[in-house]
Amino acid sequence: MAEQLPLILFLIAAMFALLASGVWVALSLLAVGFIGISLFSGAPTGQVLATTVWGASNSWALAALPLFIWMGEILFRSRLSEDLFSGLAPFTRRLPGRLMHVNVLGCGIFAAVSGSSAATAATVGKMAIPELQARGYDDRMVIGTLAGSGTLGLLIPPSIILIVYGVATEESIARLFLAGILPGLMLVGLFMGYVALWSLFNPSKVPEYTEPVDWRVRLDAIRRLGPVVALIAGVIGSIYLGIASPTDAAAVGVALALALSWVSGTLSRQSFIDGLMGALKTSTMIAFILAGASFLTVAMGFTGIPRMLAEWIAAMELSPGMLLFALTIFFAVLGCFLDGISVVVLTTSVILPMVEQAGIDLIWFGIYVVIVVEMSQITPPVGFNLFVLQGLTRKNILYVARAALPFFLLMVLAIVLIVAFPEIVTYLPQRLTARG
Repeated sequence: MAEQLPLILFLIAAMFALLASGVWVALSLLAVGFIGISLFSGAPTGQVLATTVWGASNSWALAALPLFIWMGEILFRSRLSEDLFSGLAPFTRRLPGRLMHVNVLGCGIFAAVSGSSAATAATVGKMAIPELQARGYDDRMVIGTLAGSGTLGLLIPPSIILIVYGVATEESIARLFLAGILPGLMLVGLFMGYVALWSLFNPSKVPEYTEPVDWRVRLDAIRRLGPVVALIAGVIGSIYLGIASPTDAAAVGVALALALSWVSGTLSRQSFIDGLMGALKTSTMIAFILAGASFLTVAMGFTGIPRMLAEWIAAMELSPGMLLFALTIFFAVLGCFLDGISVVVLTTSVILPMVEQAGIDLIWFGIYVVIVVEMSQITPPVGFNLFVLQGLTRKNILYVARAALPFFLLMVLAIVLIVAFPEIVTYLPQRLTARG
């Protein structure tokens, strides 16, 4: 370990220097991999680079990524957010917290058709914030529920970051999607429970729901929610039942999203082009990062750093619990400076040998990583959800961060729960394996 320490420090310093100077994450990964393999191994750098980048790009599983992103972009430009709010509102009026539960449920539903944390917070926030502020709901709680619940876009399938993790680790994307369902529902339950508890202690900050609600209103609400629920059931159900692969389900999801947008009257030539270009830019960026991360992973293998670190961790005889505690702090700190996808691809090559050495299931570990990355989405200075909500509310970034703090702590509780009860994550993937 001692003789390799200068090499590790040099490569880490090079990585942070490139990132701090504003170089794209993908180029930083490629550069550090190039330095490592050129200076510290005898492998032919150009040949390894070409082979690795082609191998990372030529992946059928990766085809699901732009399709799911496009599906979210289409629905982002449709009447989905308006239908979500008006469809959920009549069913939450009797719950402690009333319409604030619409934020949590709305984000949970949109997460299941978007896969993006920032898009979830922005879409639901644009609709909910003016409505709830006009009705007199507490500003801080409104912002907090959106900040916390917006992160569900990373966990509830189809999650973009789970596709990235699956491609980077060569794990089944279908099993990862199923593994994210119960933890996602658990987080929705924790958030709604906190909102209800807070409302019971602060009844003066929760206005009455004055609109009349009869069976006609409820039927109209079901009509508005029906297409969205059908889309979710079609995409996730086809994967769970083994009818379609994630890529096939993504293609069906795009077709259904286009149909929904057309039926709602919001599909136009311009919205179609805008959605397609938005998906193209996002998926190209992610694919470029994945290519850089793949090359870095191979380069690290040539330098021997991952194997050496795994042996070092094994020699320390850390329990899996202590290793996870250390990794939680590591990921949370790293997430303060990088976006979630970058965190995953940046650390895969170094972290996974340690995780495998400790005997931790990689499907479970993927969900654990996503929840920790979710936490970093609402922590300054680079919490993307904080910036989204700051833009929507014009509040100080520290005000938004304080509003999100209780939901950050609830995510910490979620980590504790999946560590104590790993079946929350592994139950559905095991059922899929048993069915197969």
